[in-house]
Amino acid sequence: MDLDIVRTFVAAADAGQFQEAAAELAITQQAVSKRIAALERDVGVRLFTRTPRGAELTIDGQAFLPHARELLRVAERAVASVCTGRRPLRVDMLASRSAASGLMRGFHRAHPEIDLDVVMLFDIEKAVAAIRSGAIDASFRAVAMPGRPLPEDIESVRVLDEPLELLVGPAHALASARSVTVAQLAGHRIWMPGLVPGTEWTAYYDDLVAEFGLTIEATGPNFGSDALLDTIADTPALATFMGGRTRLVWPSGHGLRRIPVTDPTPVYPHSLLWRRDNPHPALATLRAHLAATAAGHGAAETWAPDWVIPR
Repeated sequence: MDLDIVRTFVAAADAGQFQEAAAELAITQQAVSKRIAALERDVGVRLFTRTPRGAELTIDGQAFLPHARELLRVAERAVASVCTGRRPLRVDMLASRSAASGLMRGFHRAHPEIDLDVVMLFDIEKAVAAIRSGAIDASFRAVAMPGRPLPEDIESVRVLDEPLELLVGPAHALASARSVTVAQLAGHRIWMPGLVPGTEWTAYYDDLVAEFGLTIEATGPNFGSDALLDTIADTPALATFMGGRTRLVWPSGHGLRRIPVTDPTPVYPHSLLWRRDNPHPALATLRAHLAATAAGHGAAETWAPDWVIPR
C-alpha cells in the first residue's frame, strides 16, 4: 500500500476537508482527491462522504483510520531503526527546575559526547503518545495513575524517590522547626495552585491528603513558581510542598524555610518511560547511567501511593 496515499487519508480525516489536507501536505486539492479515490479503489469501500462542511469519514473510513495511523507509525519506526543514531536523544520532563532536570544535567556531564534534545510535555497521555510515535525517546513521569495502565509496548523503571519538603515563610508557625512530622501538618493550610485534575501529580497529592488527613488547597490561578514563593513569604497562614531536589532561587529578603517532612517522609516517585523497541543507542546509556547514579529510592520510613511503579 502506498504510504503517501495512506498519509493523505489520515491528513484528510484529521482536517475534515480536502483543501486543508492539501495545504498541510503541500499538494493540490485535486491530488488529494485522486489519492483518496485510488485508496477507495484499493480497499473497495467509500472512505469519505462529501458534506457542505467538507468531508466526513464513513463507517468504513472510521474503521480504517486507526489501522492507517498504525501503518504510518510502523513506517516511521522502520526508518528510525536505521537513523536514530544520527539524531539527538530526545527526553521529556515536566519542568526545567525539576529533579528530572537535575538527573539529565548529571547525565550530560557524564556523557558530553551524546547530543540531547530536552522537551517539556504537560500531561502523561501526550508523553506516552510521543514515545510510541517516536517523537521522543523517553519521559520522566510518576506513573502509573490509578486506572491508567501503560500500553504494553512502553517500558518503565523507577529511578528516583524525591523527598517532599515543606516550604514556609518566616512568620509561619512552623518556620523555626528543624523538621516536621506528617501528623504535625494536619490543620495547616498547604497551598498548591499548580494541581490540575487528571494529572499524575494531582493523583499523588490526592492520595497524600486521603492517607494523612492533610489540607491542600489548589485555589486561584497558577502564576508560576515566582508568584508562589512571593505569596508563601508574605502569608503566615500558607505553606506549600516542594521536592527536595527542586531547584528554586528566591530573594534573601523572603526568608523562606525548607523543612524536611518525616514519620514517614512522603516521596515523589520519578520513573523513566521508553518504548520497548526504541533502537536509539544513547537510550541504553541513559538507562545505565540512571541505574548507577540515581540513588534515593527504597529508603525506610517513606510513603508513596500504592499505584506507582514498584521499586
